[in-house]
Amino acid sequence: MTQYVLVAGAWLGSWAWDEVAAQLRAAGHGTHPVTLSGVADRQGVSAGQQTHVQDIVDEVERLDLRDVVLVRHSYSGIPVGQAAERIGDRLARVVFVDSNVPAEGQSFASAWWEGPAKLQASIVANDGFWAPLAAADCDGQDLTDEQIARIVAGATAHPGASLTEPAVLKRPLGELPATYVKCLLDGAEPSDDVTELLAGSRWDLVQMDTGHWPMFSRPRELAGILLDAAGK
Repeated sequence: MTQYVLVAGAWLGSWAWDEVAAQLRAAGHGTHPVTLSGVADRQGVSAGQQTHVQDIVDEVERLDLRDVVLVRHSYSGIPVGQAAERIGDRLARVVFVDSNVPAEGQSFASAWWEGPAKLQASIVANDGFWAPLAAADCDGQDLTDEQIARIVAGATAHPGASLTEPAVLKRPLGELPATYVKCLLDGAEPSDDVTELLAGSRWDLVQMDTGHWPMFSRPRELAGILLDAAGK
């Protein structure tokens, strides 16, 4: 039985995986959605990026999980990418769902499309947090009005320190067994760093014709991809 550890991206908690987790459980697998410190039902907990790495490692070790598939979305690709190398032979595979990937000494803000200074200024202006999603951020992402309303209602401010702390990697990321899921409505091609990783022998690419939040827009299809990834 595969054990799926599901980690949402910025602003969202474990609840974001409800529909995907139900599909995985119905297929007979263990599911363990994680809420990172400082967001959703864990608001008020001080958190940097390494706190989030430890959140994931602690979940695996606390439950003594084996044959683990770590699934990460968006921002959480950075802490999960670091956690993956720290859980050793417990890891079966990592699945990056339209997510960032960590680079030694670099932060989430380092690769922010408007530049790190812009994101850092936004965090400072919001008392150390990244302001939560608004409905306009979800436009054009294959989401119904109901799905957008659910995402926005559940989104909470995200701790800024987790976005500006640098990643710490002990080995090349390309050595991890990984699947990268590219959501085409959020950009037709993976970023340059992901493209470089996909050129190696241990990373596979899967494309989804949907937007950045497939756990809401296409939960059955995403669950199927996760089930396939576990068999690789």
